[in-house]
Amino acid sequence: MDNLLIRDMSVVERPRERLAKLGPEALKNEELLALVLRTGYRGRGVLEVAKIILESASVAFLLKMPFASLCAMRGMGASRASALVAAAELTRRADRIQDSGLPHIQSMNDVIAQAIDIRDKKKEYLLAFFVNARHQLIAKETISIGTLTASLAHPREIFSPAIGKAAAGVILVHNHPSGDPNPSDEDIRLTKRIAQAGQIMGIELLDHLIVAEKGSYSFKTSRGVL
Repeated sequence: MDNLLIRDMSVVERPRERLAKLGPEALKNEELLALVLRTGYRGRGVLEVAKIILESASVAFLLKMPFASLCAMRGMGASRASALVAAAELTRRADRIQDSGLPHIQSMNDVIAQAIDIRDKKKEYLLAFFVNARHQLIAKETISIGTLTASLAHPREIFSPAIGKAAAGVILVHNHPSGDPNPSDEDIRLTKRIAQAGQIMGIELLDHLIVAEKGSYSFKTSRGVL
């Protein structure tokens, strides 16, 4: 049955259908690899090709093999090797994120969730969130407390800790005790100043968020600010 083409197999025996019905845990290694390879070559079905490959290399070794070595394996080729290398790299990246234990900042809501405690403060708090190149949160600091001004939020107060923590980017968050999340003229001027300083320092200002009782505001998604 291994040398059958996938389309010649009964529906219930096809790896993709088995995966959809039973989950990936129910599939053998050669079935999972066959899904990555997708097709065999003349005279050999994809399941047989997958089994032959796994007889010459374990799954663990296969996922660590360089692209050129994979390409040289019979039945692999550049296209199938690319798919396998990409799948292996995605797995490694997911493992690194999980192992690090660092929160992953993917959206404005992820940042707001980290700053929810300042939304109802009676004074303005300016927080800086420092992230690495994978947008993982590596540190969070309170930059100033009080009315937000250029003197309280000077670039050095933000970028000095960013440099010390080897941050790739920074996200600013401050609250509006008035309850209105719309930015003031001073907020806009300050954001532009910090963004310009970040360009010089090589540490990007990824966003500046305002949180308030009536909602939130993102400079990144507004026009002509970031």
